[in-house]
Amino acid sequence: MFERKENVIVPKNNQDYFNYYTVEKGDSLYGIARRYNINPELLAGLNGLAMDDYIYPNQEILVPKSGYSYYITKDGDTIDLVAGLFKISSNELLKRNGVIYLAEGQILVNKRQ
Repeated sequence: MFERKENVIVPKNNQDYFNYYTVEKGDSLYGIARRYNINPELLAGLNGLAMDDYIYPNQEILVPKSGYSYYITKDGDTIDLVAGLFKISSNELLKRNGVIYLAEGQILVNKRQ
């Protein structure tokens, strides 16, 4: 489960990995996640939100594109650990994500094969 993040570090080439969605009246994280067939906890984590946070009309949120796996770094993570979660080499993880700080809350992306 993702914890609330004050800041989330989003990849610079985020247009490759995310769509933007503008929240409409009556929307909820669960509803948006169901519409896009994604995990609601992932949706919340990618946007630095907790599941019970209020979202409001006209707020823009990131919605992950299909075909990618996402991981939000935690304190103590290593490149090798994250690469292992994605089942790729450390070099491939670095190549696909550019600069990796391993700061808590950095979004790392892997294109599914």
